[in-house]
Amino acid sequence: MKRVITYGTFDLLHYGHIELLKRAKQLGDYLIVALSSDEFNALKGKKAYFSYEDRKKMLEAIRYVDMVIPEENWAQKIRDIETYSIDIFVMGDDWQGKFDDQLAGSCEVVYLARTPEISTTRIKSDLIVPGAKGTIE
Repeated sequence: MKRVITYGTFDLLHYGHIELLKRAKQLGDYLIVALSSDEFNALKGKKAYFSYEDRKKMLEAIRYVDMVIPEENWAQKIRDIETYSIDIFVMGDDWQGKFDDQLAGSCEVVYLARTPEISTTRIKSDLIVPGAKGTIE
């Protein structure tokens, strides 16, 4: 069995996320998603709209996802690869080259092209109403 892992916040779940998860699953038999915890997002200076628990429930409902685990720090990737016997590490191509040295010899590293017309950042930006003091309507 080929085991695949990917990492992310997966906030404001959209079809770009679904496409990434589908393509990651096609690389193997079992897909694990390491989901950034609320505490880890705070350390990164990010705040998700949905809580970790809500984002986890949404990911678990997607047929391509076999398991969701918490991502709690930058350094856990090697431990996760060993613990879950990972064969393939997958990230979006906006991370191209970032993990090659760190994961060399541990597993195959694959960067998948992002869906160019959609992103959580774009959704948040598109929902801001000018003059509404940053509220989303």
